[in-house]
Amino acid sequence: MEHKKPKLDRKKLLEDARFFGLLNLGLILTALGIVLFKSPNQFAFGGTSGLSVILATLFPRWNVGAFMWVINIALVVLGFCLLGRKSMGWTVYSSFALSFYVSLCEWIWPLSAPLTDDTFLEFCFAVLLPALGGAIVFNVGASTGGTDILAMILQKYTSMEIGRALMVSDLGIVAVAALLYGPRTGMYCILGMVLKCTVVDGAIESLNLRKVCTIITKYPDEVEKYIIEELHRSATEQPALGAYTREKERVLMTVLTRAEATRLRIFLRKLDPKAFLTIVNSSEIIGKGFRSI
Repeated sequence: MEHKKPKLDRKKLLEDARFFGLLNLGLILTALGIVLFKSPNQFAFGGTSGLSVILATLFPRWNVGAFMWVINIALVVLGFCLLGRKSMGWTVYSSFALSFYVSLCEWIWPLSAPLTDDTFLEFCFAVLLPALGGAIVFNVGASTGGTDILAMILQKYTSMEIGRALMVSDLGIVAVAALLYGPRTGMYCILGMVLKCTVVDGAIESLNLRKVCTIITKYPDEVEKYIIEELHRSATEQPALGAYTREKERVLMTVLTRAEATRLRIFLRKLDPKAFLTIVNSSEIIGKGFRSI
């Protein structure tokens, strides 16, 4: 009796490929920010990269990438011992992949000095690149590893607030950076530590931004057909009563991307110039066709 080979789920393969691609893109952007802008300027904003920048200064025989390998290996071993294999998930891959990308970037672009003489410009990229990379990684449901393992351990074994504990460790790294590199660099490090979380949150919101569209038109059937057949989206229809005209209306509500909302607006302008359309931004759309719960 022949055993039928299970059919490969093409959709699942595409989703996995997209996840893996975005995860690595985020880690590469983070590595570029560390190697090209953080390390040459001694910007230690906290985390494993900040600690590695300080250690590379104290022990110049090893570069930042080498110290990231050592710290991440130690954290992964600690995570396996205290959390177990199942709890680690993609954190192990992210920790080692980020260390690899940092080492690769240092090999390709061995910098002994900053790229430019503009410290503030370098600071902006030192914040933006890792923040964008982190936002992409967090948005697909993974992490950049490193201190995330420490956070998981603290969450499991102590009653300490994770955010406060990590903030204290980051402040310690920044304080050491200020002593090593002077108050000017120390102030940049403090500013970077404060800004990085804000920029990550803003980047995640921008990546997930969607348009919630509410439409009232004389031609609801045509609009529904356009949304379903041309935009490949769905819509919710609700009965309504005009407060001024006292006429019965059919209100359509749909969620679209920015480009799809623009197409809908152009279509409505041609179909019914007197249509009523409201568009509201939303970064948390959960459901079929968007993010899962």
